[in-house]
Amino acid sequence: MGLNVHSATTFPRKPHDMTRETPDKRAAILRAAMELIAENGFHGSPTAMIATRAGVGTGTIYRYFTDKDVLIREVHRELEERMHPILMVHYPAERSLKERFDHFYTGLMRFLLDNPMEFKFLEQFYDSPYGVAMRRDKIFNQKTSEQRCDTVKSLFEEGIAAGAIKDLPIAILFAIFFGTLVSVVRDHTLGFVELDDELIRRTAEASWDAIRR
Repeated sequence: MGLNVHSATTFPRKPHDMTRETPDKRAAILRAAMELIAENGFHGSPTAMIATRAGVGTGTIYRYFTDKDVLIREVHRELEERMHPILMVHYPAERSLKERFDHFYTGLMRFLLDNPMEFKFLEQFYDSPYGVAMRRDKIFNQKTSEQRCDTVKSLFEEGIAAGAIKDLPIAILFAIFFGTLVSVVRDHTLGFVELDDELIRRTAEASWDAIRR
């Protein structure tokens, strides 16, 4: 089985290419941080190692980022900035709740499958205190200025109000949506399952069935 999902979701840069293709030092630092954290975790990615991977001096990092915590959060923010326009391509804004749910579920899954380094970083991030704080912001809507962060949450709230989705706490709905998605992508990367377009579609259907009334 093949996975024909590369046309719209693959980043133009591949891991380790940024310092060669992009002269911008800030972008090189962000990419290096993402790669090393994905490979080694937060504690295994000291600032000096990030600087070496980015091809800059350690002091250069602090010209762009106050400290490592700021750098890590900025890596995540920029990654979300990249994902958002991809997920909004052909977004069926006027279609049914289920069609919009399927669009986000399958789009996010394809993005993660096409970008395994980014997927590994996000796994590290959301299992860390950084990710806990971010999830709290999204679930409890503490960052109302960034509406794009609440897209999936808004679908849940709309579905509950319409009686189309089970009236469960938003945190549980997030866990069902993202938990199953991440587990399936992880199993694909480990070789336990080989995903193609049809299996992605059926997985989205199963996730919808788990929350619909």
